[in-house]
Amino acid sequence: MSTGLTWLRTAGPRVVTETGEPVLLSGVGVGGWLNMENFITGYPATESAHRKAMRAALGRRRYELFFDSFLTHFFGEQDAAFIASLGMNCVRIPVNYRHWEDDRRPGEIDPRGFAHLDRAIEACAAAGLYTVIDLHAAPGAQNHHWHSDNPFHKPLFWQHRQFQDRAIAWWEAVASRYADRPEVAGYNVLNEPADSSGAALVDFYHRAVAAIRAVDGRHMLFLDGNRYSREFPGFGEPFENTVYAIHQYPEPGFADGGPYPGENAGGYVDAGVVEAEFLSMTAYPREHGVPVWVGEFGPVYGAGPERDAQRRKLLADQIGIYEAAGAGWSAWTYKDIGVQGLVTVAPDSPYLTRTAAVRAKKRAVAADHWGMTTDGMRDVLEPLMARFDREFPGYDPYPFGARRYAEQLTANICFAEPLSDEFAACFADASDDELTALGASFAFGGCVQNKELCEVVSRPGPDVP
Repeated sequence: MSTGLTWLRTAGPRVVTETGEPVLLSGVGVGGWLNMENFITGYPATESAHRKAMRAALGRRRYELFFDSFLTHFFGEQDAAFIASLGMNCVRIPVNYRHWEDDRRPGEIDPRGFAHLDRAIEACAAAGLYTVIDLHAAPGAQNHHWHSDNPFHKPLFWQHRQFQDRAIAWWEAVASRYADRPEVAGYNVLNEPADSSGAALVDFYHRAVAAIRAVDGRHMLFLDGNRYSREFPGFGEPFENTVYAIHQYPEPGFADGGPYPGENAGGYVDAGVVEAEFLSMTAYPREHGVPVWVGEFGPVYGAGPERDAQRRKLLADQIGIYEAAGAGWSAWTYKDIGVQGLVTVAPDSPYLTRTAAVRAKKRAVAADHWGMTTDGMRDVLEPLMARFDREFPGYDPYPFGARRYAEQLTANICFAEPLSDEFAACFADASDDELTALGASFAFGGCVQNKELCEVVSRPGPDVP
């Protein structure tokens, strides 16, 4: 397949073409699609819990009808063309291993899992966009949260070597399939790893890199730092032809964040503070003279016009900091139901209309960690934390401390799990045509463009000085 996109490689701190011309990979991640996330499409808890509840509510045939429509309409040629029209040149595609592998048959790779990924890569290539394939949810879950499809609060990936072996085997299958495809810029080996020991991650990366390169020696690799892509302890000498990735989410960009610039829970935050954090997080790749990529960043919106304008300013400052440092970037996220997306599902769409009541209940109990405050759960969380702090004053669990630990167990698991069935029940009485239309609510033509946000991330075209 000829796309006109040249092979990319690293050269010192830069990504370059075959002829040595520098390329700054700038783009967006397509979250919530081949790896679903609760805040992006509105369901509670994890993707696996959501799918299980939907199968129970709809039956196998109607379940597949809905999800076929959803997956087909969420991303396609129009989406790729729109991203390209913003002047971007790269799309990061997060995936869940479950599209290829069933836990009841570990190690068996189903080639049907490539159907939508192939389609996305081809659509992006036709629009002149590179793609980065990102393993966002690995067997056993590589971090503590919903976005690795983790139903618990422990990343079992690091405790059981067979989970790591399965992830490596999956990458071997992926690398074998795309080994001759220059439109794929590279492979993001593991999204936001959280290994409390640090040693297990380094060992995994060494084994994964060797296995991938045994079948594909040409593509770049993208390696996230530890503790949710924040740090690189014990990494040693960098690998050849490898980009090192961080994710940066400053405090003012969170749902309950303060003003920007201004006072936040962690102190005063302005562009200088954001830049200092970026420089600290990227010390390892900069010291070793290898490329930096900010694989995720972006505030959440919906806090009112003034605060949203401040958060767009934060986003613009971050892009300016990254580009001044020669770092590529991938904003989070492309499409959702109105939290961070460049385009959002229309408020009067069949999908949002049908799920409105359960989503309101979900917000009331703060059953998503991302994109909402815990204000509605203060009557539960404040007494709980007061007692917890009295009983365990020194408890500081990895990776983000006692408060986040308690919020996750209470709101994001205990209160979220019962809502899965309620959310699925919204679809139970839908006809086949309605199920197809519900999935089609995510089609580009029916979505709303966040023009102010798109303006921030738009890059000048090649004919613009």
